[in-house]
Amino acid sequence: MTVMRFFLTFVLFSLFLVAPPARATSQTFSTEELLQGFERTVFGLEYRSWSWRPYMVKKFTKPVVFYVHNLSARDRKSIVHRFVREIDRRVGGLKASVTNDPAAANFEVYVVDRAQYVPVVKKDIYKNDRAKVPGRCLVRVVSGRKGIKRSSAVIVSDEGEFLFKRCLVEEILQGLGPMNDDERLTHSVFNDSSRHSRFTVFDQIILNMLYDPRIKPGMSKKQIEPILPLVVRDARRRVR
Repeated sequence: MTVMRFFLTFVLFSLFLVAPPARATSQTFSTEELLQGFERTVFGLEYRSWSWRPYMVKKFTKPVVFYVHNLSARDRKSIVHRFVREIDRRVGGLKASVTNDPAAANFEVYVVDRAQYVPVVKKDIYKNDRAKVPGRCLVRVVSGRKGIKRSSAVIVSDEGEFLFKRCLVEEILQGLGPMNDDERLTHSVFNDSSRHSRFTVFDQIILNMLYDPRIKPGMSKKQIEPILPLVVRDARRRVR
């Protein structure tokens, strides 16, 4: 092999090594993977309490109106607003918008620095000075038989871009209904071991399944089983 041929081979091999993986599409995942993903995120809770009925569908039935409380030193409002617009664009059956009036919101997002996290969660989320504060960021969902009434997320801003973006995506999406994490979901932000920090194609399909009009708040696994394969098929078509 000549020096030139060796050099060209080395360059091509190096390019192959650093080339990014092919972008996932709605056809990347099998129907079984998506059915399991829906079950593992929608039926269950990352943080359980006696007042929940975790094995029932939870979702908004009205438009979701967001208000952002930016309490951190860095103004993150525009990033949160952009993500809300992405949700509105990518999830069929769900209308998401932003308001400048906190009284008009049913989903409040608190962007805080780490030192503010525990005080804000106790005062504004749990309204209890003795409340235990789990996690590095969180979302609280108030839900009933007719669907989610309101959600509140707390996102930490000053511990790096990855944590901020990861928390932003995961907590807001969980506040829309798929509230459980599972380490088997390698393509999802609903997995604390994954390194995803964006609205993945897998999660877009899960949200489109949840907000399909055939899926109603309060439905059980048994009730949705007959229709879920059709819901998967239609959700694939909505995700590009």
